[in-house]
Amino acid sequence: RGILSVCYYWLEPAHAFESFQEYDVGLIALAFLQGSFAYGGWNFLNYVTEELVDPYVNLPRAIFISIPLVTFVYVFANIAYVTAMSPQELLASNAVAVTFGEKLLGVMSWIMPISVALSTFGGVNGSLFTSSRLFFAGAREGHLPSLLAMIHVKRCTPIPALLFTCLSTLLMLCTSDMYTLINYVGFINYLFYGVTVAGQIVLRIKAPDMHRPIRISLVWPVIYLLFWAFLLIFSLYSEPIVCGLGMAIMLTGVPVYFLGVYWDNKPECFNSFVGTATLFLYLTSI
Repeated sequence: RGILSVCYYWLEPAHAFESFQEYDVGLIALAFLQGSFAYGGWNFLNYVTEELVDPYVNLPRAIFISIPLVTFVYVFANIAYVTAMSPQELLASNAVAVTFGEKLLGVMSWIMPISVALSTFGGVNGSLFTSSRLFFAGAREGHLPSLLAMIHVKRCTPIPALLFTCLSTLLMLCTSDMYTLINYVGFINYLFYGVTVAGQIVLRIKAPDMHRPIRISLVWPVIYLLFWAFLLIFSLYSEPIVCGLGMAIMLTGVPVYFLGVYWDNKPECFNSFVGTATLFLYLTSI
């Protein structure tokens, strides 16, 4: 009975909502922003719609299966952490899963870091596959420099887009604080998510007769935008410097767009550089 009382102590309603500091709306929004980072893969499948067989059937099916499944696993994983560790231990741990394994698994605790590493590699693999496809499609539509729209002549893979993704990822890793990086990425991601969802509402109003193989009620985008506004406004209020730097990183794409896309009469030296880079990428990928 004593063991059970310890396990369920922090799950009881009287203790589950016990605060260790004063409530602040900005910190609550920031907590949602950081926590939602773990669920960030929900939108990646949309980037590779062209790679799917019968996407109008399989895309909604994959989303309906994956999101509840991942939510179930994550929620129960966190419940397991709370039953084995106190909030103070959770906050003090740099790797909660590893600390959890050390407390409960004994000599088999090595399973947890290996599982985390495999999960991380799986996430990186999916992110590289989908993000490079996004850059490729954007360049193909004329929204990015044409160099990123090139593919390998034999493997049909967007190698320039993959290299660009790798370079931008390495630049993000220059920061030493992982939580700051999560705030950067989370704020920028949700900013674009909101703009994308708002665009769907605008299109539904301006082009009501457009062919839509996948159609949902406007209630869901509106609910999402309300949550999105709360998240971004109060996150910006709580961490103005971090969120401001995230917006500054996003705005670095403006000169790239003007140099690579908007500027039509480029000098010959610029075109020669693009041609040399294209040839170099082709020769290194053979």
